[in-house]
Amino acid sequence: MDLAALSDFHLVATHGGFGKASRASGQAKATLSRRVRELEQSLGVRLIERGTRTLRLTDEGVTLHARTQSPMGEIAEALQDLKSGLGHPSGRLRVSAPLLFAHVTLGPLAAAFAAAFPDVVLEVTAEDKFVDLVADDVDVVIRANPRPDTEWVGRCFLRNPLVLVAPAGRLAPARDSKAQLREVIPAVTRTGSTDDEVWTVTDPVDGQQRAYFPRAVLRLSSPLSVRDAIRAGAGVGFVPQTIAAEDLRAGRLVSWGLSTEPPVEAWALHASRRLVSPKVSAFVDFVCEYFRVGADRQA
Repeated sequence: MDLAALSDFHLVATHGGFGKASRASGQAKATLSRRVRELEQSLGVRLIERGTRTLRLTDEGVTLHARTQSPMGEIAEALQDLKSGLGHPSGRLRVSAPLLFAHVTLGPLAAAFAAAFPDVVLEVTAEDKFVDLVADDVDVVIRANPRPDTEWVGRCFLRNPLVLVAPAGRLAPARDSKAQLREVIPAVTRTGSTDDEVWTVTDPVDGQQRAYFPRAVLRLSSPLSVRDAIRAGAGVGFVPQTIAAEDLRAGRLVSWGLSTEPPVEAWALHASRRLVSPKVSAFVDFVCEYFRVGADRQA
């Protein structure tokens, strides 16, 4: 059944005629008449007896009007509520975030977002697995270095360079005036690293590039574990700058320089740029403002 035609039938029945319904709704009489006729044809019954000056509902018309008046009113109210709520973020917002981001950053960020948008209920799942936005019923996915060929769109909110850090008091080896030292450095590396890696960093003192030759004494899967092992004196290693920042300020770690590799990029992604819901737009904008980075990406 055509809901638009049923709505027009209710207009005519409620106002007692096509002319009155036309004046009340702003629709043309011819349009209302055509819609009601199409509804009658689709149902196979006459709903309105049309006279020269009067209009009367048939028994079928009375039944249809009485049985559908309340549901049609609820539908009209629901549509009005939706229209009036456009632009106002509200409802449940489901977010999938990597474990590291969730553990390090998400608590304060989520609290600030909840304070700014009290009508949005934020639900976050911390996971590193692949997420299907539709099948997993997720609104926003936060991921590091997402593939450029993904169909998702969104914004980069954080660029996080890797910093080569050492335990407090352990200074970088002296630099030879003619050539880089090839001293092997005891290192805490990520799981999956190889024994023939060369670490190149930009020296924090003179801005020159330096090469280090790590020898893995530990291989750990979590950047937090890498940071903590370095802080405990196991060796040196690369850690995302945001994770090392507090220890560097407190002097528990010292920097040997920033990696020359591209920084890790964190993105807030969603399914489509068209008709993005207010709550999704509000969350993505808020996260970008929180970190003050906002490079857009379009599928």
